[in-house]
Amino acid sequence: MLSVIADETTGAELRLDLDGLAREGARRMLAAALEAEVDAYLAAFAGERDEHGRRLVVRNGHARQREILTAAGAVAVQAPRVNDRRVDPVTGQRIRFRSVILPPWCRKSPKVAEVLPLLYLHGLSTGDFVAALEGFFGSGAGLSAPVITRLVAAWQADYQVFCQRDLIPYGGLGVKSVVGLA
Repeated sequence: MLSVIADETTGAELRLDLDGLAREGARRMLAAALEAEVDAYLAAFAGERDEHGRRLVVRNGHARQREILTAAGAVAVQAPRVNDRRVDPVTGQRIRFRSVILPPWCRKSPKVAEVLPLLYLHGLSTGDFVAALEGFFGSGAGLSAPVITRLVAAWQADYQVFCQRDLIPYGGLGVKSVVGLA
């Protein structure tokens, strides 16, 4: 738990700015949530044992540290790992633990990803995203100009699909009719 005590030993911690304090709190809460998730998973399968009496689902340290971009800024996290030696009887594949809170591919919060198209629509150029995100989140968030360009291309493709959809099933006039009216 983060506490604020005014003595010389905690002076360095108190010198954190407000954003740094929020990031540290977010880091600690995320770490605690991930540990609780793994503990619950381990408890659910604690009774499963192999032919030698050893547990099939055990802890296996932590993954490498990575940064997750959140609304509080970039948060460094080390996700706990699980060694699950159970086998799916249908497929014959080993069962793997996957965190619901922090999937292995996750590098930024979905809330952060929602902001990016809005920044683009409000006129932020692709080359300015890195500087803008560094100022706001404390890191470039892995969004270089080429990455933003790829995102813009995907957004434009989604927009084209949206514009070409058929409106008749929804009680509309249909795409061709609407285009003809414009």
